[in-house]
Amino acid sequence: MPATAKICGLTTPDTVDAAIAGGASHVGFVFFPPSPRHLPLDRASALAARVPDRTRRVGVFVDPDDALLDATLAAVRPAVLQLHKTAPARIAAIRARFPTVALWPVVAVRTRADLDGARPFAPLAERILYDAKTPASAALPGGMGLRFDWRLLDGFVHPCRWLLSGGLDAGNVGEAIAATGADLVDVSSGVETAPGIKDVDKIAAFLKAIRLS
Repeated sequence: MPATAKICGLTTPDTVDAAIAGGASHVGFVFFPPSPRHLPLDRASALAARVPDRTRRVGVFVDPDDALLDATLAAVRPAVLQLHKTAPARIAAIRARFPTVALWPVVAVRTRADLDGARPFAPLAERILYDAKTPASAALPGGMGLRFDWRLLDGFVHPCRWLLSGGLDAGNVGEAIAATGADLVDVSSGVETAPGIKDVDKIAAFLKAIRLS
């Protein structure tokens, strides 16, 4: 099966349209104020309205409370909640509160042992997102262009379906797919000209590279 992509951290109509036109299977909207990609709900709702049914909307959160999730579900209607720095018990509570919405817990990876962090999430998740672990002092849990060693995935028995993120761009995504067998990849900073500023040509090039992989 050919790989597909999520373009994350979209903030403008033209970049949403570019992701859809290029064949992205998922588009991501970030709800985390420290991020340069953060969206207020009114803007997110307007952008989400541009997304056709064939493309899944993903809400991206960092350990969100129920009020934020309730408001986002009402305004944006995401099909998926991507959850950074969210403990398994909290994931279970979100699963119970929103039983029809897919959950993507994020496992931050620097060492092979970090991959074992996926196991507690497996019964609750549609997919696990493997991302590069950011420094403890970093303001953001992802979207910083960091990459982990893909060889860490060699031979790892994944507890459920998964996707790959961290430091991907048009120049290396084909290699990443070949090296890991990922059938879904996630990009944010790799299609930007500056933090939070997506580029339609970079989006098109990234999605073309996946089609050619």
